[in-house]
Amino acid sequence: MSAVTNEIAASRKARRRARALPRTLISGGIILIVSMAIAFFPSLFAPYDPTAFDYNALLKAPSWAHPFGTDSFGRDVFSRVIHAYTINMQIAIFATVGPFIFGTLIGAIVGYLGGVAEAIFGRVVDAVVTFPFLVLVIAVVSVLGPGLGNMYIAVGVVGWVFYARLVAAEIKVQKRLDYADAGRVMGYTPARIIFRHLLPNAITPAIVYWMTDMALAILLGSSLGYLGLGAQPPAAEWGVQIADGKNYMNTAWWISVFPGVAIVVTGLGFSLLGDGLAELLRVRR
Repeated sequence: MSAVTNEIAASRKARRRARALPRTLISGGIILIVSMAIAFFPSLFAPYDPTAFDYNALLKAPSWAHPFGTDSFGRDVFSRVIHAYTINMQIAIFATVGPFIFGTLIGAIVGYLGGVAEAIFGRVVDAVVTFPFLVLVIAVVSVLGPGLGNMYIAVGVVGWVFYARLVAAEIKVQKRLDYADAGRVMGYTPARIIFRHLLPNAITPAIVYWMTDMALAILLGSSLGYLGLGAQPPAAEWGVQIADGKNYMNTAWWISVFPGVAIVVTGLGFSLLGDGLAELLRVRR
């Protein structure tokens, strides 16, 4: 009886663990909910116009009137950081959703078909991963020209490969299982087997990676903004703000530091959400 009782208790404990939300998931969710609220309604949080010049308040240190100080044009740094949430959260979504969808579709098809399709895909992957991701994106943006639209194109041209590789590997595992064989025996078309049966069970790693990729997209967008290849001045964007303050680090450090803190906190939110989601799915599986 005690063995049965212990087994029941262990089963109940496992169910409680499966229902419980990981702390990392909760923490990341809170950070991103706040970030999205700021991104959608920046005017509710920002006390000043982010592009308004005030030549009577040039390079003012943080104070009650300007919590994050002002820049070399007298613009309120706090207001610019707040309004930058709109652009940077847009970058996080728009720069990753296209590669996620396209890469998932290609990976599902390649993983199921195998053979020649897998060989060709392997050569494409080898060509892409040979070069650093940032170098490829900068090269494409340099050809197309600076701006957010061209940045999205550059990331899409390169970024889909990583999603496709994840999904293809998972599809190759799933298609060997009994339920996939049952679908083939019942005469289901390959499209139905792939998209209605295999993909729902294989997409989890891609979703988890997508959360992390959003954090990397914000860092990438800020890096390109710093280099003058992303968002263009006078737009309020964290990379642009850091570039604005690079010549004032000894006298007005706040111009660059506070946008950098915003990048770290927002990226941490996406990373925690991805880690928490991976832990939740692992426990429930």
